[in-house]
Amino acid sequence: MKEVPKYSHCFACGDKNKAGLQVKFYADENGTFAQFTPRAQFEGYKGITHGGIVATLLDEIMVKAILTDEVAVTAEMTVRYKQPVRTGERLTLTAHVENHRGRFYTTVGEARRDDGVVVATATGKYLAVSPEFKAEQERYSDA
Repeated sequence: MKEVPKYSHCFACGDKNKAGLQVKFYADENGTFAQFTPRAQFEGYKGITHGGIVATLLDEIMVKAILTDEVAVTAEMTVRYKQPVRTGERLTLTAHVENHRGRFYTTVGEARRDDGVVVATATGKYLAVSPEFKAEQERYSDA
């Protein structure tokens, strides 16, 4: 697996964003992969990770599946929460591109606990950016 390029100040993957999640994302021919253990600072209710954090992780793992090929932005995302995510409970995130037509990508992602239970799933629609925006963003990538 190869680490997916990141922007160092990104909330999800930036290693210089002290308030962020600082997740490392990896890719191979099957899609993208990451692991993350939410800390108490990301709680919604006591001991439960905020749903927005789970959604952010799923959005990021899905867009990273596209970033191996293209720079894209989120157009639409649907998340299905199946189980609460406890703080301190490691998650494994995976995603892959399900469909690609022109500038449009459809992705699928999921988050699992170490015991294999799926805690959330997501689908996303992403739009590849203009060549100018892509060039601008690649100047800030840490790849």
